Amino acid sequence: MGSGQVTDWQGKHVTVAGLGVSGVPAAKALHGLGAKVTVVNDGDDVRAREQAADLEALGVTVRLGDGDTLPDGTELIVTAPGWRPDKPLFAAADAAGVPVWGDVELAWRLRKPGAADWLAVTGTNGKTTTVQMLASILRAAGLRTAAVGNIGVSLLDAVLGDEEYDVLAVELSSYQLHWAPSLRAHSAAVLNLAPDHLDWHGSMEAYAKDKGRIYEGNRVACVYNVADKATEDLVREADVEEGCRAVGFTLGTPGPSQLGVVEGLLVDRAFVENRQKNAQELAEVADVKPAAPHNIANALAAAALARAYGVPAGAVREGLRNFTPDAHRIAHVADLDGVAYVDDSKATNTHAAQASLAAYDSVVWIAGGLAKGATFDELVAEAAKRLRGAVLIGRDRALIREALARHAPEVPVVDLGRTDTGAMLQAVQEARRLARPGDTVLLAPACASMDMFANYNKRGDAFAQAVRELGA
Repeated sequence: MGSGQVTDWQGKHVTVAGLGVSGVPAAKALHGLGAKVTVVNDGDDVRAREQAADLEALGVTVRLGDGDTLPDGTELIVTAPGWRPDKPLFAAADAAGVPVWGDVELAWRLRKPGAADWLAVTGTNGKTTTVQMLASILRAAGLRTAAVGNIGVSLLDAVLGDEEYDVLAVELSSYQLHWAPSLRAHSAAVLNLAPDHLDWHGSMEAYAKDKGRIYEGNRVACVYNVADKATEDLVREADVEEGCRAVGFTLGTPGPSQLGVVEGLLVDRAFVENRQKNAQELAEVADVKPAAPHNIANALAAAALARAYGVPAGAVREGLRNFTPDAHRIAHVADLDGVAYVDDSKATNTHAAQASLAAYDSVVWIAGGLAKGATFDELVAEAAKRLRGAVLIGRDRALIREALARHAPEVPVVDLGRTDTGAMLQAVQEARRLARPGDTVLLAPACASMDMFANYNKRGDAFAQAVRELGA
């Protein structure tokens, strides 16, 4: 199973684990290369049957409702990233000596000779924004690029398609990295590390180890967060190519081999001549939208990867100016009676909510939902001095209420038990009642949304709609 020439794949028995966003393109690509493909899938619903019918029409075998049994003769498994490592299918593969790759590993192996370099980004929070900023900067430098990976554009499509790229901005989740043993990026960044997906990885150590795989074999730069020592530790542990450098980013004044902030400017002391004495201005803080602290950190990480690739300073500024963040990421909805209303529904874990709350001095906080095993003491203790009040919604709101009682007992709390469609409107009304001119009403739930909403987008939409109704 080498470099991916067609001869490697002709007649090979490959099992694709899981339909969905990654499984279907993987099955089609492998079938097109001459492999004998069997797809196994746990679910047997309407969507799965539709996808199965499409694949079967091509000549792919599909087994629905049984994702645990290893098909006879399997020589390789290509898995969807979300499938947990403790699945019986993988135990059977291990016992039979069958390798397991993810879709990222498959894409890496199928690259054409002379293919685009990968600039890779992972982290608990900020991945998508950083990768989109990076792609914007690379485009501003006149490079052919795309934001791909865990971001909606399939890496397989980017690697196998007709469009030619100079360099790819690649978002990678911890799941994807777990199943990508031979990936070797040009340069990579770990933005931050906080407990997340521990049910999948089994421990914080295993989660960090999978994140750290992104640095393996880097050629030019391993970009880490100066404020998050765990990211620097991962760089120290990585086995990189000779001459690859550790490059830090910081919201403070940068030291040599770092990017940071000086008097309202983003500056580079890593990719300059004589970095002991010199710094290169890259952009103004005002060029970053929104200029919240954690978003400036994202911009510095993106700039570091672009500079590692040789992009000039002017393109960093232009790329950041051209960039508009996705919806529901610290999105300013409206100002009503001197109070700002901000939608950060994408803050689905405590680390993201902490960064969001730190961007404002006085906040009425709307929070709650599915905690996914999280605890809230550290978050609340950190944010207590900024809180004017809190409005709690969702299934696990009691966990946040108890943390507020312990660490911010003087902060008024409204606890909303209802979960119907009108709940968000009431939450916004209660927040308005608590707010004073100069405050920010911030939806930063610190929880997943699926107890009340289809996804975080729908939750953010409900918040924005409620704010508009108030304004009307």
